[in-house]
Amino acid sequence: MSNLSEFCTCTNFKCPLHPSKHAKGCAPCIQKNLKLHEIPNCFFSLIENSENRSGDSFEDFAELVLKK
Repeated sequence: MSNLSEFCTCTNFKCPLHPSKHAKGCAPCIQKNLKLHEIPNCFFSLIENSENRSGDSFEDFAELVLKK
């Protein structure tokens, strides 16, 4: 877990891109999300009940923000 940034809030430890699985920090996750036009999991964790979302798209994030 020494690869985690002090601000890392990601709890998706099953993800192969989680910073605890390699020495590249958040970069692989961010790169994947940019490519797929998605929001990183750690952003969703800022919103209550986000674990029930249908996906990681910009639209999914915006819907949760608007509901909050």
